[in-house]
Amino acid sequence: MNVLVPIKRVVDPYARVKPLPDGSGLDVGSVKFDVNPFDEIAVEEAVRMKEADPSIHVTVVSIGGAECEEQLRKALAYGADEAVLVETNDPMDSTVVATELEAVVRQLNPDLVLMGKQATDDDCNQAGQMLAAKLGWPQATFACKIEVGSGTARVVRETDTGEETLEMNLPCLVTTDLRLNEPRYIPLPGIVRARTKPLSKQPRATSAQPKTRVTRLDSPPPRPAGRKVGSVDELVAALRERGVL
Repeated sequence: MNVLVPIKRVVDPYARVKPLPDGSGLDVGSVKFDVNPFDEIAVEEAVRMKEADPSIHVTVVSIGGAECEEQLRKALAYGADEAVLVETNDPMDSTVVATELEAVVRQLNPDLVLMGKQATDDDCNQAGQMLAAKLGWPQATFACKIEVGSGTARVVRETDTGEETLEMNLPCLVTTDLRLNEPRYIPLPGIVRARTKPLSKQPRATSAQPKTRVTRLDSPPPRPAGRKVGSVDELVAALRERGVL
């Protein structure tokens, strides 16, 4: 079985970023980049599947500039078998990402696409659903448990009202949530082996253009100073002044 895991290069979620003075983007000159945390969970799950069944082949793919090779090598260090970099510096949104990933899926013909439910930089939570729709595949989002059998996948997914269990035929697409697993620490031998694993590069396969654009980025307004109250009655009165009660 072949598993394809798309990953995205994002600003480290713990880093503090500020908009550029003209609001055209973020000042990331000295900021660390990493694999999108939800995508790390997807890579970890794919590697666990491979460890349980050595016949499984795990391929990771990323879309972006040459700098994405660092994140692909990290995914290879986790245990993925090979990596593909779709090289481009073109502006992209979820629609373009889904279109390019569709071309990669048609090319590699995986049995399962396993990807993070969203990226921590734009938080759109769209690419997975769009890709499944383009492929005409069944999908399960927000997975907290995945079991792959003979030609089927059984997925427990998180919803606002509890858990839902879906069973789908392969090929299918699954997006991962936080409770699915905890990515492992990468030992030094894994980092060394990642340098010898295949990483191929290819140009974009489509000419899709973004349907959205960023007009301006601004920092949120500073929070007002807090106020201490001396009693419950004073708290209730203050809330009433603000129209909360």
